[in-house]
Amino acid sequence: MKTTKIFSLFLLPLLLLPAAAAAQVKQPNVAGQFYPADKEELAATIQQYLAAASPAAMPGKIFCLIEPHAGYSFSGKTAAYGYKLVAGGAYKTVVVIGPSHYYGFPGASVYPAGAFRTPLGDCPVDEAFSKELLSSGVPVISFDPRAFEKEHSVEVEIPFLQTVLKGFSIVPVVMGQCDFSACQAVASALEKAIGKRRDVLVIVSSDMYHGYDYDEADAMDRLTLSAVTAMDPRALYSGLTSGSMQMCGGLPAVSALLLAKSLGHDKAVVLRHTNSCEATGNMRKGIWTVGYSSVAIDQPDERYKEASMLTTEQKKKLLGIARSTIETFLLYGDRLQVKETDPALTRVAGAFVTLHEHGGLRGCIGNMIGTQPLYLTVRDMAIESATRDPRFAPVNAGEVKDIEIEISALTPMKRVASADEIVLGTHGVLVRRGGSSGVFLPQVATETGWTKEQFLSHLCAEKAGLPANAWKDKATELYIFTADVFSEKEF
Repeated sequence: MKTTKIFSLFLLPLLLLPAAAAAQVKQPNVAGQFYPADKEELAATIQQYLAAASPAAMPGKIFCLIEPHAGYSFSGKTAAYGYKLVAGGAYKTVVVIGPSHYYGFPGASVYPAGAFRTPLGDCPVDEAFSKELLSSGVPVISFDPRAFEKEHSVEVEIPFLQTVLKGFSIVPVVMGQCDFSACQAVASALEKAIGKRRDVLVIVSSDMYHGYDYDEADAMDRLTLSAVTAMDPRALYSGLTSGSMQMCGGLPAVSALLLAKSLGHDKAVVLRHTNSCEATGNMRKGIWTVGYSSVAIDQPDERYKEASMLTTEQKKKLLGIARSTIETFLLYGDRLQVKETDPALTRVAGAFVTLHEHGGLRGCIGNMIGTQPLYLTVRDMAIESATRDPRFAPVNAGEVKDIEIEISALTPMKRVASADEIVLGTHGVLVRRGGSSGVFLPQVATETGWTKEQFLSHLCAEKAGLPANAWKDKATELYIFTADVFSEKEF
């Protein structure tokens, strides 16, 4: 199978300019090329595409669309499938993430202020949201105006948005070269900026296969889309870097999948998939072929919503209880006496308390099955983690100032029939056979980058003392759960 690299590995220094440098109207780069420059013609073209689109109905509010960014005559009909689903939606901010086609740089460039102009009018930038990203302290995020000078990936999405939505602003993001950890950093910064807002739509701007073989295009795109619909950002990233998958906006897609999963979205649906040969009717071998798809991500996982009932203040309160408990126990040998009446903290729930010191693990113990109120589970597991993790010497009083506390509040466990029901990065897993059992929290998959098979094999061998392939045995019980994970470094 022929492959094409998805990005070059050269790095150029960033040109960092103040927001004022972009606090103006950004003129279009490809009006009259990728889409009509005449306002009436452009509006009529998009309306024609929307009228012809017939996407399958989806039950939840759409959180993310993956849309093509080729010339409208090639990909506009495909793009209309996703945009028709969000038409009239109550979105106030649209984050548009596209790849850099012309300028090589590391990280992600966020346009800070002003507006983007199209023949349909000026689309304002959400300055407050962009400022949150740019002031997040994430090293890979900055504003480099050169990323936008010639770029079309963000621009071509805007006329569709201007047609189907009203009263919104955009956050234009162009991604350059990024490894997986950089994609994670971008996703985390976006999650923090979104916070509790439910009026945000994410658009990933991406075409797919680029090459000279129609049959290869279809096969490769199906493989790539399988990783997307599985909500598996690690598999997508691995496929992109190995060349077995292709998306020119692959890194934005990886970041968006990480973001969507972290926010509890667990369903991705391909609304339409085609390519330039089908669009032109010329499918002869040797013709340049580009793949296009429209994908929608929605439907928050109900188990996630159960785990994510904690507000920022409730999370801070639990972290405070954990820290005060450790300090009290190490100084006086007494268990902290605390009383909570908040219903979210008094619900019976399991929890893990994880301790880090100078970036390394220092202790992690938890209670899978809730037997007492959440705040008391956190209190007791804080002591266990600090003093009784057999892998480490007990924490001493002098270390407490260097300890970073992380809490994982768990949902009830659910037994699953097979590993097929496990979603890496979303589900924690308990494996049990006979008297042996072991557990991995959801974040283990993200932190290690393991495949599902590696994740389960390590779980069986290292945690449960079972053969590495025991998870494949019908006699082995598999349970899944989700966790609301938060740490002191967030606040």
